[in-house]
Amino acid sequence: MLQGKKIVLGITGSIAAYKSCLIIRQLIKHGADVQVVITPAGKEFITPITLSALTSRPVISDFFSQRDGTWHSHVDLGLWADVMLIAPATASTIGKMANGIADNMLITTYLSMKAPVFIAPAMDLDMYAHPTTQQNLQRLQSFGNHIIEPQTGFLASKLEGKGRMEEPEAIVEVLEQFFTQTSDLHGKKVLITAGPTYEKIDPVRFIGNYSSGKMGIALAEECADRGAEVTLVCGPVSPSLLPRRQEIRRIDVESAEQMYNACTELYPSMDAGILCAAVADFTPNNVADHKIKREGDDMILHLKPTRDIAAELGKTKRKGQLLVGFALETNDETTNAHLKLTKKNFDFIVLNSLNDKGAGFRTDTNKISIITAKEQIDFPLKSKKEVARDIITQLVDLF
Repeated sequence: MLQGKKIVLGITGSIAAYKSCLIIRQLIKHGADVQVVITPAGKEFITPITLSALTSRPVISDFFSQRDGTWHSHVDLGLWADVMLIAPATASTIGKMANGIADNMLITTYLSMKAPVFIAPAMDLDMYAHPTTQQNLQRLQSFGNHIIEPQTGFLASKLEGKGRMEEPEAIVEVLEQFFTQTSDLHGKKVLITAGPTYEKIDPVRFIGNYSSGKMGIALAEECADRGAEVTLVCGPVSPSLLPRRQEIRRIDVESAEQMYNACTELYPSMDAGILCAAVADFTPNNVADHKIKREGDDMILHLKPTRDIAAELGKTKRKGQLLVGFALETNDETTNAHLKLTKKNFDFIVLNSLNDKGAGFRTDTNKISIITAKEQIDFPLKSKKEVARDIITQLVDLF
């Protein structure tokens, strides 16, 4: 699965840098095209001449290759690659990546990377176990990066033996598995909703909810990573959270009515729909055309039901189409989720509860259960990127 893949290999200043040669040999043996980007500290452990001889490509280390103004474009590298692998990744580089400290070519390449990024830490046990390093790794994972965990020794302590970079063969196998997985939605069209809806009261006020859109966006990126043609109908979310993958078609909406219209128009041409958005159940009966002034001691706001997107798509779902729903509950979680599963004609429903710490709105993590007509699969607390992977794996199994 690595045949023809373009891989940027980042090498940092670790004694494990010598293993990068073995990684390169394995990648090229599998038909990949490898471009090395090395930090100045990395060159203290392995020479660019060796790396260039293995890859048949000049090694990139500095921003400027000559004194005549010729420079290396980290942006072009970010667009060229199918994947970026940083192996070995030192604690220093991991810290810079997690905090956007772009003081060398490798970090600027990482920050410009449009492709998935895999990170293989390599450092002393105490450095790896330090809370700062663990926090930086968790932060990188929350950004959607893939961490290739260091080796675990057979000694008594839970962390003892960890820190040593995973072996080259195992790292290459991780990449192979990734590219095998990325083809399992090839040719499929998937509709995903994300974020909240805002229901206007007047020109400056609205009824909304706390949804950040992170879960739906993670699902869109996971589907795109697996080769699907993704259309994301997105409510109002922070621009910083929007998908990085340019091939994800995004339709921005604000209200439940706009989301309903977009979904009912698009779904008939889709292979699957994933309804992750937190859509308002009610909207003001009348919207004032001017800012409502404060008068008296109270204000009565009349609401009417919004049109039910899930019910409409479930009703029109044709044979061979899939439909996935979400249920965010605060009580009687499983019972309510089963009722919704049947009522909306979902193939499965993803349940999460506000009673679970770290789940729900405005978090980088989630704790879910996947419920079908026949079974319930419970998952532990994970990053939303990992949760998206679990959900889409369930979807793939149904095709």
